[in-house]
Amino acid sequence: MTEPQSPYRRVLVKLSGEVLMGNEDYGIEPAMLARVAAEIHELSQLGIQTGVVIGGGNIFRGAGLARAGMDRVTADHMGMLATLINSLALQDALERVGAHARVMSALQIHEVCEDYIRRRAVRHLEKGRVTIFAAGTGNPFFTTDTAAALRAIEVGADLLIKATKVDGVYSADPEKDQSARRYDRLTFDQVLSDKLNVMDATAIVMCRENHLPIRVFDLRRPGDMVRLVSGQDVGTLVVAD
Repeated sequence: MTEPQSPYRRVLVKLSGEVLMGNEDYGIEPAMLARVAAEIHELSQLGIQTGVVIGGGNIFRGAGLARAGMDRVTADHMGMLATLINSLALQDALERVGAHARVMSALQIHEVCEDYIRRRAVRHLEKGRVTIFAAGTGNPFFTTDTAAALRAIEVGADLLIKATKVDGVYSADPEKDQSARRYDRLTFDQVLSDKLNVMDATAIVMCRENHLPIRVFDLRRPGDMVRLVSGQDVGTLVVAD
């Protein structure tokens, strides 16, 4: 494996399920899936140990179903299964571009993937396998943002990469407010006090307490993921101070 020309030895990429929709209204767009897989594979080819957490919003969103009247625990379990569908799709796409990939689930589904076991996950990463963490934390009431922070901390990632549809963190929604200001760098305390839309508060606090930096960037810009792990100033960096 190539030695990484990067300040980071191990990273975790957090993808929203909506990313996989591409230009569709629902589900998975094959072209977008292939592009995401190619960019993640490029990280592993650089020798960077890469974990992935992906949401399920392109299929089911537990919180939305709960607001519509469904039992929250049932809705969240459905959302966890949606993340597993996306994770299997990403594993397949990664393998088709030549990557070695493993899906590890917080829910036991032995017929389709491995259980999440921290030591085994670390071993997969050390062997250069892209390791996809499915089914959130395995518990209702927690988002995949929180799952990403938890898994990143557990496996000792140096950076949590949050892939979004905007080129960083703004003071307001840039699509609605033309005067919104983009931040190059923020502290966790600023994110919490100003209620900035980075990740949910539980994930932010976990990263702050464990000194895990977050880099927020626009996945729609080809090559930005590789540039940011190479140390370039891409998107917004969130750090302790």
